[in-house]
Amino acid sequence: MKRIRKKRMQETVELNITAFLNLMVVLVPFLLITAVFSRMTVLELNLPALDAAAKEANENVKLQLQVLITPDSLVVQDALLGKLKEVGRRQDGMFNWKQFTDVLLEIKSRFPEEQNIALLMDPKVTYRTMIDVMDHVRYAEIVQTATVELVELFPNVSVGDAPQEEVVTEGDV
Repeated sequence: MKRIRKKRMQETVELNITAFLNLMVVLVPFLLITAVFSRMTVLELNLPALDAAAKEANENVKLQLQVLITPDSLVVQDALLGKLKEVGRRQDGMFNWKQFTDVLLEIKSRFPEEQNIALLMDPKVTYRTMIDVMDHVRYAEIVQTATVELVELFPNVSVGDAPQEEVVTEGDV
């Protein structure tokens, strides 16, 4: 006995993409708007060269500005002359940034061609403190007749470790 196959007519099903298009209409502008807020700033740092001491001996003596960053103070110094100014923390625990900026502005006025500064950090210094100091040594905001002017100070920042203080005991004397 032969079976007779009935040919069934199948209707073509339409794909309903309305919900997907609604999702895209909402999602694409949202992603474009939030993409603006996810920026990363890259700051170029210069590390001291190994042969820097040999180069310095051949050149004329000039300013080698350094900022020694400790948990309690910022010491502005010259590598050859020594300590120029020390800025401590205020009562609220923040550094006195106005005094620090004034010292850097005075140095910049005496050496306008100088672009380099070295930050020497104590191992106990927090990352936030390092970034704050880097921001303050690169640029200063000066208020002049109801406008704020951004002045470039020392944009070429080098980072290094602070020299360790040697502890002298009675047996060493």
